[in-house]
Amino acid sequence: MEVIRAENLNFKYAGGNTALTDINFSLEEGEMMCVCGPTGSGKSTLLRLLKRELSPRGERSGNIYISGRRQEDLDDYEAATEIGFVFQRPDMQIVTDKVWHELAFGLENIGVRQNEIRRRVCEIAGYFGMESRFDRTTDSLSGGEKQLLNLASVMVMQPRILILDEPVSQLDPIAASDFIATIKKLCREFGISVIAAEQRLEELIPVCDRILALGDGRTVAFGETRKCVETLINDERFTASMPASAKLFSALSKEDRGGTIPLSVGEGRRFLKDYLNAHTDITGMTGKIAVSEVLSQLSAPVKKNEDTDRSADQGREGDASGEIREDPKRAAAQDEYALEFKEVYLKYERNGRDILRSLSFKVKKGEIFCLLGGNGAGKSTAVSAAAGLIKPYSGKIKVFGKNIRDHKGQELYRECLAMLPQDVQTVFITDDINGRHPYDLSGGEQQLAALEIVLAGKPKLLLLDEPTKGLDSGLAEKLRERLKKLTEKGMTIVIVTHDVEFAASIADRCAMIFNGEVVSVSEAREFFEGNYFYTTALNRITRGIIPGRKEC
Repeated sequence: MEVIRAENLNFKYAGGNTALTDINFSLEEGEMMCVCGPTGSGKSTLLRLLKRELSPRGERSGNIYISGRRQEDLDDYEAATEIGFVFQRPDMQIVTDKVWHELAFGLENIGVRQNEIRRRVCEIAGYFGMESRFDRTTDSLSGGEKQLLNLASVMVMQPRILILDEPVSQLDPIAASDFIATIKKLCREFGISVIAAEQRLEELIPVCDRILALGDGRTVAFGETRKCVETLINDERFTASMPASAKLFSALSKEDRGGTIPLSVGEGRRFLKDYLNAHTDITGMTGKIAVSEVLSQLSAPVKKNEDTDRSADQGREGDASGEIREDPKRAAAQDEYALEFKEVYLKYERNGRDILRSLSFKVKKGEIFCLLGGNGAGKSTAVSAAAGLIKPYSGKIKVFGKNIRDHKGQELYRECLAMLPQDVQTVFITDDINGRHPYDLSGGEQQLAALEIVLAGKPKLLLLDEPTKGLDSGLAEKLRERLKKLTEKGMTIVIVTHDVEFAASIADRCAMIFNGEVVSVSEAREFFEGNYFYTTALNRITRGIIPGRKEC
């Protein structure tokens, strides 16, 4: 049964910018559709048009049908309950102070009885594993926890159609995989139809039934997932964002590869094994050499090559805590640090749990240092503390060797330190950016504009919290090049990210934070080679198949 359909949909913003042109698609009950495309291609605009209450101001033509009825003919109750929407920015959707109240808020507003509210709220909290956070304040949640709360708050309304705008942009790799599996389970077991716009497609594409690809507001491809990927893999606007298994398949010669294009890591591993079995000569090398050459082309650019890594690792060893111990002779030349945490403890509520627990690490001047870990592990809290936005109750934080508490007035921020937060809209102080209101920019465009504002302060230490959120692969690569040039000029950069592909391409060193503590610090190549989940898709595909070669 068809639950949603768009016919000849066009949209032009009030300022004259045409966002969508002649969009057509349909979705059946229980199907999942991925909307993909470069930053600014019209994905968010399309999704907001599908939810009547969120439609942007402008001129719209064409029709949207919900279960065979025109969108305009739905009454207010049907419009509010039939279609659920999870925003790109979690903070935009949260309106109450407590987790349990946020879950109940929508039901209260449509007049559901108290007994039913309690039952449905408890049921949904249990389904999403939110019992431990049930009484917490919403402002104490991490970005990823807020995203999960928003999903639960929508699902408690029992919608037939669920719309998600970049749902995994603030989730760690494990949580993102679990989140997508949960969404697919909702499709399969409850017949909910899902439309999700996303930049991180590695996990999403394999579970989708359909793809709608947009470019400059127009349809580039629409249809069954595998067929669309076969088309998009050859379109330079989409190639880099396609799953690693599909890129590997496409990179091998057409006459040799055969079969259907793989979409998941598992399918990619099976394809790679079959390819090697069919193309390896008696020496056991021909197929492996060919694949290794392709892998070298596809691998995320790593800031240091293997020879440099080996040289840098001489005289270094890891201690039991995961910290790197320097050879005393080499340490003398590298004892200057841009940022130091020493046994830092921090909590948001007097009687609450410690968010940071004995957090200790050091960031060298001029390096790019990435902090990775699960949602709620304390990554964003750590960089907020480093920026002086929140104060620990114990421990020391030093910026360029000076205790952060000794920086008086605005001294810390005068060409010294700057931070780009997760919520980049807090950075904007004007309503005009190149002739457009910043809120009219796409998520990725807002991210880049906010970065330029932050860099205008000429910081020596730059803190970035999820800088690739909302960026397509092309813009993420431009960001990588920009940050590398800044470090070449002496800037130190600390990045909190869930984007392991980006981290693998840019980091000098990486730290894993777990439960408020740094449990390991290592060179980027060592970090990603040794991880099972916090690693790149290519590494997962090739692990153990080509002995002696390690992709990250």
